[in-house]
Amino acid sequence: MGIAESTPDELPSDAEEQLRSGEQQLELSGRRLRRLPSAVCALSRLQKLYVSGTGLRELPEEIEELRELRILALDFNKLERLPDGLCRLPSLTRLYLGGNRLLALPADFAQLQSLRCLWIEGNFLRRFPRPLLRLVALQSLQMGDNRLRALPAELPRMTGLRGLWLYGNRFEEFPPALLRMGRLHILDLDRNRLGGFPDLHPLRALRVFSYDHNPVTGPPRVADTVFLVGEGAVERMAERDEPTPRPPPRRPARAFEDEEEEDLLIGGGDSRPLGPPRGSLRALEAAPGLGT
Repeated sequence: MGIAESTPDELPSDAEEQLRSGEQQLELSGRRLRRLPSAVCALSRLQKLYVSGTGLRELPEEIEELRELRILALDFNKLERLPDGLCRLPSLTRLYLGGNRLLALPADFAQLQSLRCLWIEGNFLRRFPRPLLRLVALQSLQMGDNRLRALPAELPRMTGLRGLWLYGNRFEEFPPALLRMGRLHILDLDRNRLGGFPDLHPLRALRVFSYDHNPVTGPPRVADTVFLVGEGAVERMAERDEPTPRPPPRRPARAFEDEEEEDLLIGGGDSRPLGPPRGSLRALEAAPGLGT
């Protein structure tokens, strides 16, 4: 039996039942949708909307009516552009756009000042979207499997950033701007074209650095508190005077006062319907103390 396809403007038959739970959450993932039903945009109190893996090709401008929306999952669809209306969601904290066909982000994307977690991996980005530089509260930025070759010198403006995933891009040199990202906890540069690294001691907050599948002959110089993943990492960590640091757990070692904050810092937790394997480094946003 195939997946049922809803008509363009109506809510799916089980939507009312979902909303009746009082959580103001709507799950449309896995359905066949070319566009978001217009009736969804009338749910002004909706807080969580999941539309992953539906074949979605466009979003209506009316999505801006979802003023209370906090979580929006649009990953694994066929979106080539985002409407300006999406940039006018004042409560949005988590946005999942991975696995689409995006070449750029709208200039108004910088209006998403509440955004803390953005996953935009697996798109066609050739340049770092400059509107992101104005998102100073953003903590988790997933940009793996794009086509980036360089990072802007202004990257350190993103003072809130704690986790940055750049695996599977086209970097041939270590981006100099990264050396001024002294608050980063996790940096992933797997599967690029890097032939060497500078001394990474300036990254004083770094907890995890992954550089696997690059044409390098050994690990970079880092503090002894950094967990390394890549060629020669095990040997380097074995030489340390201090015990080899353990890889970060899937969930934080310390309790968060706000459970939503905890989920945010680990990339969405159970709120994220689709994504990379949970055992991969992409999921390791849970380094102890990541939010401090």
